Amino acid sequence: MTVRFVRPVSQSAYVARRLGYSALILFLLATAAHRFGPLTTPDFIVLVLVAAGIGAVSVPLAIIGLARLWQVGAEGGVAATKGLLAACIPLALVATGTFYYHTLPRIYDVSTDLADPPPWIAEPQANQQWLPRPLGVTPVERRLQFAAYPGLTGRRYEGAIDRVYQGVTRAATSAQIGITHKEGVELVEPDISERPAREDEQAPVPDVAPIPLPRPELSLAPVFGTSGDVLLQGEARTLVLGLRFDVVIRLREDDDTTSVDMRVASRYGPHDLGLSESIAEDFLDRLDAELLGIAGG
Repeated sequence: MTVRFVRPVSQSAYVARRLGYSALILFLLATAAHRFGPLTTPDFIVLVLVAAGIGAVSVPLAIIGLARLWQVGAEGGVAATKGLLAACIPLALVATGTFYYHTLPRIYDVSTDLADPPPWIAEPQANQQWLPRPLGVTPVERRLQFAAYPGLTGRRYEGAIDRVYQGVTRAATSAQIGITHKEGVELVEPDISERPAREDEQAPVPDVAPIPLPRPELSLAPVFGTSGDVLLQGEARTLVLGLRFDVVIRLREDDDTTSVDMRVASRYGPHDLGLSESIAEDFLDRLDAELLGIAGG
């Protein structure tokens, strides 16, 4: 007489696998649609939270499946493990974001110059949907930034502003900051009309004397905080998730030195989870490498 041992089957393990895969697929689709498609950040956050919720349901079911495998040798151990691993990806992202949300200051805008932050050339506009935030940055928030990121300061270089400007543009390209607006670049970029023409490009001398035109009136009112500043405004995105941040860089010449300050703000939400500071530090480190040897005090 042959005795056959029939292993029990853990249905919880297979349900956990299906739920874990569903959470992972939803997370990957939302990430792709946000990074490369039209999905906005508020909608992306909602989908990630839904994926994490599905993953959270699969975790106890997977644990039950593994426990049944240990206790009675029930089938489903591999399925439970796969479901657990799949669910961990969206859960890990939400857990990391929650940790930073509660441990870092509730700010979305950081600047290397707390007393006189670089102004926006074009004020960033975005539909916050369910992520409302204050209209402006208060002195209290600037103090919170200083307490959290005391090392986030501007740079001063011993060199002319045009030399520093070249380094800034190269550093911005290296940091994948797309410049969309410029102000004051006429101070560092020579006008093509002022360059001497080559011999084969010399215009013929007219037979008639030119008629003098009235000289245009010069406006002494600066457009921004200080006349003579060079402002570059652009956009930066995180590598994987594609979260959008608005960036403005200010160059200001003072005697034989040029100072560089930067302002970074998350486009959505009242909290940047520390990413604004990371973007600013990354750019400033790249700028130091570009202008190595001319840094001042």
